[in-house]
Amino acid sequence: MTGIQTQHFALAHFPVQNGCLEIGGIPLTRLVQRVGRTPFYAYDRKKITERIQLLRRSLPEDIHIHYAMKANPMPAVVQHLAGLVDGIDVASAGEMRIALDTTMPAEHISFAGPGKTEHELSSAIAAGIVLNIESERELMLIARLADRLGIRPNIAIRINPDFELKSSGMKMGGGPKQFGIDAELAPGLLAQIGRLDLNFIGFHIFSGSQNLKVEAIQETQEKTFQLGLKLAEYAPSPVRMLNIGGGFGIPYFPGEKALDIKVIGQNLKDLLPSVKQQLPQARVVIELGRYIVAEAGIYVCRIIERKQSRGKIFLITDGGLHHHLAATGNFGQVIRKNYPVLIGNKAHNTPKETVSVVGPLCTPLDLLAEQMEMAQAEENDFVVVLQSGAYGLTASPTAFLGHPEPLEILV
Repeated sequence: MTGIQTQHFALAHFPVQNGCLEIGGIPLTRLVQRVGRTPFYAYDRKKITERIQLLRRSLPEDIHIHYAMKANPMPAVVQHLAGLVDGIDVASAGEMRIALDTTMPAEHISFAGPGKTEHELSSAIAAGIVLNIESERELMLIARLADRLGIRPNIAIRINPDFELKSSGMKMGGGPKQFGIDAELAPGLLAQIGRLDLNFIGFHIFSGSQNLKVEAIQETQEKTFQLGLKLAEYAPSPVRMLNIGGGFGIPYFPGEKALDIKVIGQNLKDLLPSVKQQLPQARVVIELGRYIVAEAGIYVCRIIERKQSRGKIFLITDGGLHHHLAATGNFGQVIRKNYPVLIGNKAHNTPKETVSVVGPLCTPLDLLAEQMEMAQAEENDFVVVLQSGAYGLTASPTAFLGHPEPLEILV
């Protein structure tokens, strides 16, 4: 893939001063000095705040925004977001502990994911967070643990819908799935809940993620509301929460464009009156992770060596697959494409060349950029991977080959 740098939508996302990328108002070279070593991830708190402000402006006031913490569980990031969003969604006891350390009220923290252990469930019940039930087995285990603890737990049912989010990067619903209760089985489970001493909150319906097609998101939201209203007829008590998932994608690759959130917001504004009329007590929740943090983060590594092999130039860095699996194309890509990558201290008005950027690992999979046009670089220049605020460090095999883990900072 050659000469594609100028086609990346994200390359204008951060300002450049005197040829040097800035994040959080700090020149990259100064930031490297502050951190003290490479590689590292840096997240821009202002950009995270601006993304929430964009959502508030674009979505109806009645929409509650939850942060899906799996996208980036760095404690400082979660602490920052706790003051901006309406809830936090976690996927493990470890994430739950981080969320509970913030100012977010426990009843606005929810726990989703298959295979929750007895320890995780009992901790969540004691904490008072909302448990999204993924199976009948999980429901009965929660009931037993609640009886033993003497606590009435907050529960919702995660639904596996009979439709999917079309054109999504990762499909989480529709067809056979390990996630949630199949929609056709939900009425029976709701009847069981009615016979148990559980505090039923509502439904969590998540169909897919990383979608850049407005029409697909709108269609799925409409179907999600229809399904939620249908299931509410079987609920043992009034529905107080309807989580319709998220699915909002960001542009990673050449030719991709940002979502028009205002159009999505207008469609929701048209749909909400009917939903609120039929479910007057329900908080309607949109759960977003990647969309909130991905574009606010960068990954930085240092060029160790410039090497030529049979007519091709390789920039060998101190970072790579073990730190940023997604950027190497090994986290969900079927056909590998280059993330937006640049030489961060030579970001403007420098001669260009076509190179491959690789890491120090003994595998050809350790590839951050393949035959990509960027500024001519030398040893000790800095390679920057944009769109790195989500599914970066914690989604990577950091123990592979025993290299040190990168640092993370919020600026």
